[in-house]
Amino acid sequence: MKSRLVASAALSALVLLGATGCTFITPQSTKIEYPASDGVNISDADGPIDVRNALVIATEDGSIGNFIAAVVNPTEESATLTISLGDGNDFKVTVPAGETKSLGADEEPLRIVGLDTKPGATVEMHFQSGDSTGVKADVPVLDGSLPYYSDLVPSESVRTSAPTPMPTDTAAPAPSE
Repeated sequence: MKSRLVASAALSALVLLGATGCTFITPQSTKIEYPASDGVNISDADGPIDVRNALVIATEDGSIGNFIAAVVNPTEESATLTISLGDGNDFKVTVPAGETKSLGADEEPLRIVGLDTKPGATVEMHFQSGDSTGVKADVPVLDGSLPYYSDLVPSESVRTSAPTPMPTDTAAPAPSE
């Protein structure tokens, strides 16, 4: 009788361990940090500025894009972030002490002409602030198919340097008296 009780307890312990034992060796998913949106977060351990939810909203052919992000300066001094795509065109964003600049929301997005990256791909960007050497990140390029991005797509009229034709009045002139 005792051996049945011991065997039953051992079997119960084995089933319980088998059903829940994987949580002892598997990391908890809730402790893994990740950007909870479509963009990426960029932090440079040596630089004062952090970038949150960075992404590019581009035209359908990927020739022009708008850089969208929240640029955070948690320090007590004004700081400048330099963003580079490697083509020699650098963008600078100065953020006052303890503030956040939301490019694409509170501030105008940064227009990238000559992006040459279609939506669905990523573009390598370099972020540098303060005395740091900076950090490179692959930033996603999206289009305006989602309703909350539709007003952030660069306008087509900015693409060409030719003037926009003005409509002309083709009606016959009024008779003179």
